[in-house]
Amino acid sequence: MFNRIIRAAMLDVAFYNEVEADTSLTQEALIVVVLVSIASGLGAFIGGIIGAEFARAIIGLLVVIVLGVVNYYIWAYVTYFVGTNLFKGTADPGELLRVLGYASGPRLLGILSFIPCVGGIASLIGAIWALIAGFIGVREALDLDTIKTLVTVIIGWVIVLVINLVIGRVLGVGAAGFGAAASFLQR
Repeated sequence: MFNRIIRAAMLDVAFYNEVEADTSLTQEALIVVVLVSIASGLGAFIGGIIGAEFARAIIGLLVVIVLGVVNYYIWAYVTYFVGTNLFKGTADPGELLRVLGYASGPRLLGILSFIPCVGGIASLIGAIWALIAGFIGVREALDLDTIKTLVTVIIGWVIVLVINLVIGRVLGVGAAGFGAAASFLQR
């Protein structure tokens, strides 16, 4: 699994084509998302503890972990729907779940988010890196050209961001909700 995460993070196009076709890797892709979400949640938790806000640290940990996994499913299914219906891409939801699961690997940098100044930058780098990896995975899974893939990814990303902002407002977790929404960027 570790080697597959590295290949995904290295933006290996051949890897994304292999994962797309290998149905036995669906559960492992989910495990990657869970582990990455836990790492990001731990970064938020440690940051909250350092700030002497234990209750917020616990909420941040739980929100980041749960929304990391929920966002993964939402983004995969929205991307599937947009890519296949709007642009006639060829894929099934499982293909997108696999490629996006592995593409989330660079979000592991979210564990560093508690480090003043550097942690936020590392987390942002992981988010952008994972988004680029997700773009490559979506392009390969849906067999779309670059422009259609870009539009598909942007639509999916915006929908998930809006959902996260609404959840943050409804739950009243404010900054923690926004932080969880930002963790989606790390896909």
